Amino acid sequence: QVQLAESGGGSVQAGGSLSLSCEVSSYAYSSCMGWFRQAPGKEREGVANIVSDGGTWVRGYLKGRFTVSQDPDKKTLRLLMNDLRPEDTGVYSCAARMCHEASYKYWGQGIQVTVSG
Repeated sequence: QVQLAESGGGSVQAGGSLSLSCEVSSYAYSSCMGWFRQAPGKEREGVANIVSDGGTWVRGYLKGRFTVSQDPDKKTLRLLMNDLRPEDTGVYSCAARMCHEASYKYWGQGIQVTVSG
């Protein structure tokens, strides 16, 4: 069983920053990972991901504020969030998949991010 553990969430004032981390227990699932979020009353949406060649994707309207990266040992996926807005509030989750598979197989428990103001 692959485990993912998120950390770094919390409450922040609008305009502030948070950095989320996701530690993955399996190297085999570390090459293709993503961040998702679910705002209250809304469906879950993809926020950012990283793929096997090191390429990254960030949802269009979050570009310039959110940055996804991975530590060189691939054990930790990070999401740096700057200039946070109240609409960024939600539960953020990381997920992992084998790169040849389309769907994410393993998910973290999620972590709350609350932006006030």
